[in-house]
Amino acid sequence: MRVTLDAVTVRFGSRAVLQDLTLELSEPRIGLIGANGSGKSTLARLLNGLVLPGEGTVRVDGLDTAEDARAIRKRVGFVFQNPDNQIVLPIVREDLAFGLKNTGVPRREIPERVERQLAHFGIAHLADRPSHALSGGEKQLVALAAVLVMRPELVVLDEPTTLLDLRNRNVIRAAVAALPQQAVVVTHDLDLLTGYDRVLVLDEGRVVHDGKPRIAVPWYVEHCS
Repeated sequence: MRVTLDAVTVRFGSRAVLQDLTLELSEPRIGLIGANGSGKSTLARLLNGLVLPGEGTVRVDGLDTAEDARAIRKRVGFVFQNPDNQIVLPIVREDLAFGLKNTGVPRREIPERVERQLAHFGIAHLADRPSHALSGGEKQLVALAAVLVMRPELVVLDEPTTLLDLRNRNVIRAAVAALPQQAVVVTHDLDLLTGYDRVLVLDEGRVVHDGKPRIAVPWYVEHCS
């Protein structure tokens, strides 16, 4: 999948959060890093139309996010930093089925798709558990599973390990590394970027470095942290 940003600016009030960005994103694994307030999460939200540009255009395989948001969201899944902002139904199995029911998937297919996705992450035993009673790592896996059960082509993850302890960070790192889909990951967890194809460093709404993680991460540590 190819995502293109052409002269994109995003303002919140009078402040330009992103400034005149022109990018093409097509690599299998892309990391977005930068200090708090640098524009990382806003850039991530542009990729599936959660945020629209004030100026310029964002296109996903030629579809304009300002005009084709519904079609784009079927192709681009978004995993929020806090899974409590994403899990909408009280029982895990119901939460995974929710999106499928609302996008016209035949009802007879839904149970099998839900069970397969839960089994893929090793959380089938959570299927009938109350979502609010899960641990932080379990919630993050459920949120990721609820996105992947929709079979997106691109997955955008906003700080997927930030709220987790070391054990659960490692679980999520492994889950993200094993994704067959293209992924764009916003993170402060620099170890997560090992093996990525490309890392963008943002500062004050601009991309200030763009390269392989072995170069981009040390550059960020030296110049921006």
